[in-house]
Amino acid sequence: MADTDSTFHILPRTERTPPREHPARVQLAPGALAGEYMLKAVLASGGHGAVYEAEHRILGRRAAVKILHPHLTDQGEMLQRFVREARVVNQIRHPHIVDVYDFGMLQDGSPYYVMELLPGRTLSQLLQERGRLSPERALAYLEPVCAALEAAHQAGVVHRDLKASNVAVVSEGEPPVVKLLDFGIAKFIHPEPGQEGLTVAGQRLGTSQAMAPEQFRSGHIGPTTDIYALGVLLYQMLTGHYPFQSEDRLEVERMHLEAPAPRPSTEVPVPPAVDAVVLRCLEKEAERRYPDVASFRAALREAVAPASPGKVSAQGRSVRAFALHAEVVLEDGAEDDAAYAAVSEVLDGLEQELRAAGFVLAVQTGMALLGVCPLDEPSHADARELLEKARELHQRAQKLAAGTRVSVHACVHVGQVDARRGPEGLDITGGPLADIAGWVVRDASGFGVTPSAARACALPLAG
Repeated sequence: MADTDSTFHILPRTERTPPREHPARVQLAPGALAGEYMLKAVLASGGHGAVYEAEHRILGRRAAVKILHPHLTDQGEMLQRFVREARVVNQIRHPHIVDVYDFGMLQDGSPYYVMELLPGRTLSQLLQERGRLSPERALAYLEPVCAALEAAHQAGVVHRDLKASNVAVVSEGEPPVVKLLDFGIAKFIHPEPGQEGLTVAGQRLGTSQAMAPEQFRSGHIGPTTDIYALGVLLYQMLTGHYPFQSEDRLEVERMHLEAPAPRPSTEVPVPPAVDAVVLRCLEKEAERRYPDVASFRAALREAVAPASPGKVSAQGRSVRAFALHAEVVLEDGAEDDAAYAAVSEVLDGLEQELRAAGFVLAVQTGMALLGVCPLDEPSHADARELLEKARELHQRAQKLAAGTRVSVHACVHVGQVDARRGPEGLDITGGPLADIAGWVVRDASGFGVTPSAARACALPLAG
C-alpha cells in the first residue's frame, strides 16, 4: 500500500513527470510576490494549500512558499493550524527539521510561510522504488528522524503524523541527510495560553495506517504516540509495507486496536532483536512502549549491531542467561473470538507469573513470550531452581488453558544474551539466546529442555 505524500516542498527531479494541472483558484502567476519572494512554479497542491518554488528577488535565495487556499482563510481552525505549524517548526529549530524562514499575508488575505526548498525525495518515494531496506540502512535513516523527534518532545511537541511521506531524504550518502516534515497536526504536551489544541471531542487526526490506538480512541496523546509511529515506520522500511493492511479503513482501525502486531522476520530476514524493537513500539498500551525516543534509538542500534560476546559497551554486555519460551497454540479451526480470548488470558497470566519470578520479557508477541533471567554465576543449583520455576509456570498456564481450544508449549534454554541497563531496569537487546528459531524444541509433554539447559542444570542428556 503506497503512502500518500502530504508534504509539498520537495523539489521534483527533472526526469519525473511534470506536476498535474491544479485548480485555477490555487495558482498564482509566475512572478507574483509573497513578501520578498518571487513565485516561479507550482511544486504541488493539496486540499489545504499549494506550494511554490520561489526565489528571493534581491538575494537570489531559493525557497519553497506554502500558501493556504484563499477559500480556507475564513475557516478559523484551518487558519490556526496553518499559522501554528510555522510557529511550531520555528520554535523547535533543529537541523533535521525543515526550516521556516518567514511568514506573511498576501493581498487577498491568504497566509503563507517560506521554508527551505529540499532537493531529493521523500522516504515514501524511496521505499516505492526499492521495496524495502536492510536493518542497517533503516537505522541510518531513522537516526536523524529520532534526533528531530527528541528535539520536538523536549520542546513539548508531539508530531502526531510521523510517516514515510513526512520524511525528506535530501541525500542518500553516509550518513544520509534527512529532514522531518509537516507539523500541521502537532500537539503541545503542556500547552501554554494560546497553544491549546485545536482538536474537538471525537475528532481523529493522523494517517490511519500509522495511527496509535489512543489516536483512534481520542485518548491521551504523548511522546509514546510518536514511538508507535516509529514502530510502524520501521516495520514498513524493513518489509516494504505497513504492519496492518486493508482497503477498509475500519478494518485497519480494528487491527491497530485489537490485532497482534506482526513480526518483520515472518517476511524478511531480520534478527529477533529487531522484531522485539518493532513489537515493543507497537504495544497497544502506551505505557508498555519505549518510554522515550532515546530508549528506542539505543535499542534499535543494539539490535542491528549487537555487542560482541563478552564485550562491555555503552549499550550493554553479553551475559549468560536462562530463558523460557512459551507459546500458546490454537487447535485446528479454532479461530473464533472465544479462542483468541483464551490466548489473551493465558498470555496475560504467563506475563505476570514471569515477571513475579524475576524474568525479564525479551520478546512478546500476540501468541508467545520469551522470559530471560541472567545467571550471575555458572551455578547448577541456580539453573535448576529456575528450571523448576519454569515447570511450575508451564503447569499453571496449562491449567488456565484447560477446557479451551488452546494449548501451551514451553521450552527452556541457557545461552548468551546481550543486555543493558535501561531507565526501567534490564533491557534484552539481542544475542544468540534471542534467536528463538535456533533453539526452541517441541516435546510431547509440552515442556522441552534444550541440551544447553540440561547441561547447565546437570541433568542427564537424552540419548
